[in-house]
Amino acid sequence: MDLNDYLIPIIVVACLIVGYVIRVTPSLQPAREYIPLIVCILGAVLGAVIQGVAVEAIIMGAVSGLASTGLNQVFRKTLNLKDGASK
Repeated sequence: MDLNDYLIPIIVVACLIVGYVIRVTPSLQPAREYIPLIVCILGAVLGAVIQGVAVEAIIMGAVSGLASTGLNQVFRKTLNLKDGASK
């Protein structure tokens, strides 16, 4: 099975949004270092909700959550962003 088979686009987008909100909200700054863990857990929960409570659904959700962190980094590097602002 290919790694892309484990990605659920709606979970990737939801986790990307949650990670972005955590990163830019001043009151949530202490949680910034835990964004990958937060989106992994959120993805696992969403995977279980969307596809039913099964090990494969939870793994698919967690992988999708972690993929959102990588996608955020790709966007930031492509657009040359640093801490949410343009260079």
